[in-house]
Amino acid sequence: MQRKPILILALALVAILLLPAPPSAQQPPPLVSPQSAPSPASTPPASPNNDAQAPPAGQNPAVIQSRVNLVDILFTVLNRRNKLVPDLEKTDFKIFDDKAPQEIRYFSRQTDLPLRIGMLLDTSNSIRDRLKFEQDASTNFLFSVLRHNKDEAFVMTFDDEPQVIQKFTGDAGALRDEIFKTRAGGGTAIYDAIYSACLNELSHPPRPPGDQPDVVRRVMILISDGDDNLSTHTRAEAIEMAQRASVVIYTISTSTQWIALSQTDPSKAANRKNHLTSGDEILKDLAEETGGRAFFPYHVDDLDQSFQDIGDELRNQYSIAYSPTNYVTDGRYHKIRIETPDHKGYQVRARRGYFARANAVGARTPPAGSPR
Repeated sequence: MQRKPILILALALVAILLLPAPPSAQQPPPLVSPQSAPSPASTPPASPNNDAQAPPAGQNPAVIQSRVNLVDILFTVLNRRNKLVPDLEKTDFKIFDDKAPQEIRYFSRQTDLPLRIGMLLDTSNSIRDRLKFEQDASTNFLFSVLRHNKDEAFVMTFDDEPQVIQKFTGDAGALRDEIFKTRAGGGTAIYDAIYSACLNELSHPPRPPGDQPDVVRRVMILISDGDDNLSTHTRAEAIEMAQRASVVIYTISTSTQWIALSQTDPSKAANRKNHLTSGDEILKDLAEETGGRAFFPYHVDDLDQSFQDIGDELRNQYSIAYSPTNYVTDGRYHKIRIETPDHKGYQVRARRGYFARANAVGARTPPAGSPR
């Protein structure tokens, strides 16, 4: 009689164990939110080749991926007297991409960006008698412009081929020591030097120290007579690479007589060079296509003012970013024009355009765009 309750309890326990488990809650796959438009200070360099992409085959259709197309431009504004204008606002500007008006997405004044400078010295045989001038000019510029713990520069020489003789450093003394070791000889490969300096050095310059934003001003100072006779790259390729790396080129011509004002008749001290050689025209084109300036000093003494002008420009910039409404990654060149319609006589100095190229996977070639 006592065994019957025990048997009933055992059978009930077995029945419970044999019941099917309740279905578990099914969690939906996580959604990837669309990328928000970052500010120019955090946007990587981009010629707007970041088109929105459809999800790959087999990917959950709920996953959304998008990219933001931005073209960033740093530029300066000068008045009728060629003096910098540093106090304009976003509403003072209009921007056009291949004549099509664009909406300005981001605007800021860039007055104190860290500088990353490429000093390119022509050491070919054609400037042998002007090498001392190049050495003095380049070292004077670096000592006057580089700021301790903020700016860095590298030095590249070029004759038959380009060669980096001092990598990026903020030590002006180390840069000077390498510059004064240079010797002249060989042909002139200016375009190869520009191409190499932009691709291998200025496309990924050192980050600012500490917690500063990863935004720098990329600059090239090219001192040469402009007569290229040995490059494998063309002038157009050199300019495109500079534009793609957001490098502004300032050129200083050596194709003249380098004497001090004290050696001349004081009554002629105001005379300056006014005839440009074919090499000078090339230097002018390189500068204007990238948003820089070309200098043609007749006397060595003129260079101090040239360096002062460059330094002032580099620290009084505007930044504009926009998403082109007419962009297609077809490799075509897009012309950029920035206007100040309410300020007649103002000059805007900026790069003249960009190439709409998509980058190959793994390629080191930087896209054109923001000044990172």
